[in-house]
Amino acid sequence: MNDRSPPIFVAITASGALLGKKLGSQIPGAQLHGLEKRVENADIIFSSVSDHLRQLYQDGHTIIGLFSTGIMIRMLADCLVNKSEGPPVISIAEDGTAVVPLLGGHHGANEIARSLADTIGIKASITTGGESKFGIALDNPPTGWKCSAPEKAKPVMAALLGSESIALESDLGDGVDTSWLTESGARFADDGTQFIHLTERQTTNDTAFLLHPATLVMGIGCERGATAQEILQLATATLAEADLSTKSLACIATIDLKEDEEGILQLAADFDVPVRLFTPERLEQETPRLMNPSDYVFEAVGCHSVAEAASLAASGEVGELIVAKQKSARATCAIARSPTILDPGTAGRGVGSLSIVGIGPGDAAWRAPEATNVIAAASDLVGYGLYLDLLDDLTRNSKLHRYDLGHERDRCADALSLASEGKHVALISSGDAGIYAMASLVYELIDRSERPDWQRLNIQMVPGISALQAAAARSGAPLGHDFCTISLSDLLTPWETIEQRLEAAAAGDFVIALYNPVSKRRTQQLMQAKEILLKARKPETPIVIAHNLGRDGEAVSFESLENLHSDMIDMLSLVIVGSSQTRSISGNGDQQRVYTPRGYEKKERTK
Repeated sequence: MNDRSPPIFVAITASGALLGKKLGSQIPGAQLHGLEKRVENADIIFSSVSDHLRQLYQDGHTIIGLFSTGIMIRMLADCLVNKSEGPPVISIAEDGTAVVPLLGGHHGANEIARSLADTIGIKASITTGGESKFGIALDNPPTGWKCSAPEKAKPVMAALLGSESIALESDLGDGVDTSWLTESGARFADDGTQFIHLTERQTTNDTAFLLHPATLVMGIGCERGATAQEILQLATATLAEADLSTKSLACIATIDLKEDEEGILQLAADFDVPVRLFTPERLEQETPRLMNPSDYVFEAVGCHSVAEAASLAASGEVGELIVAKQKSARATCAIARSPTILDPGTAGRGVGSLSIVGIGPGDAAWRAPEATNVIAAASDLVGYGLYLDLLDDLTRNSKLHRYDLGHERDRCADALSLASEGKHVALISSGDAGIYAMASLVYELIDRSERPDWQRLNIQMVPGISALQAAAARSGAPLGHDFCTISLSDLLTPWETIEQRLEAAAAGDFVIALYNPVSKRRTQQLMQAKEILLKARKPETPIVIAHNLGRDGEAVSFESLENLHSDMIDMLSLVIVGSSQTRSISGNGDQQRVYTPRGYEKKERTK
């Protein structure tokens, strides 16, 4: 597809939703948004087609509408300003007979449309002139190529469509494959009125349209904490002095000890290329090819070079060092060239990451979009088997590391180790991963370990709806005032400590959410907690019992504190005990609800 976030299929009928569900299952992270009262089981339900489409477009989401092009054009007309801006927009007929890229053809829409059409078994209706006639888009070249100035593609493509000849100039070696261009059917001649220049250089004929192959590797070394500004200035000056374009960089290469070096990561982001990492042992193998080996560097990190060695290692056995080590106060830079276009994914390893993701109770509608996107983008998913099963098609393109209930330390350690190998890992928790879940254990393992590769990892927390929030939403507003949570499991916390917390919460008149109220082997703790709370609460204090929230078999019931019994509870339940102010009321159709007033009535009386 493209490098934007996963696409959103938008359906306004049941038949469109069915097709969107089928196509979306082939795309990790894709979502289905459906019009209320017409579409069921969508990830997001909306009430206004025009408002929803405009918001998605303005937020930069790739939109795949499963309805007529006319509707989409009318709805988005006011949002269209510049063809070079805005996300891809594709229209698909409800019956799957047509796939039309409407907007962003040269920015991913054509590519997406072709992929979707292939899945359906039809041909996409590509109307972009160059692509429909020659199968190429100069301002959106294939993988391994970039252009310096996309706006210069327009007159060149116009000349091609007018059957004019184009002058094609190249200063590249024979190893660089240019067949996507030379065998496209376009006419090339020395006396062409427009110019295309294939080059690694950054300065050339001002009238030419420049295409750059990914044949260069920049090696970077630096002292710990070298600023991003210093590294960028060194890298930019090195390229300028050698007259090389950033557009020909395939990657930034460095030693694995620099995996978390902010300056290097920022440089890669500025140049829009990945970072590739190599062990000291692998870099030491490049010593015979170095121009500036250093015993000092060897003493410091275990290899005789970082910048030169890393650039050579990433460029391969046939690569050559074309810019020897350049130095600033705290950083070094070198450049190597490959005779062929490089695939960075085959060189060294990437920068690993660990996302600790809360998926909420399990229902996709209660899962944050950020969680969906992160899970879909992960190379590896680690978690309790039940939680992974709740993710459905999101796991299609990821390697699953399933665990039985328990084994929390093993899960976290596995996730950390996979991420330190360069994988993009999502560690899955139900609810919110930071509440009685995996997040604290991950940080504890890092804190207690002596593994610097774990300590260097980029770790991201992705929040989810906790059982506490879900139970409150299903029962009214019991958390309207101060509340606390207490786990009744004494597997990790001594019961004496739990008793102290219960007594303190009761004395403070908090609404109390009781996690882990019972298990197969623990049934008395809930009854002991009840006795403690009854010393400070009235027997009729409202109780909420929430079971299997957001999943099949969901049930919410209401009781009084005096009638609470462990037989009402199981391992998938959460109990909310009201404060002295919590009230129980009957609503629509005798629907019971509980709420805890914040004190607004008292505030109004004092005005």
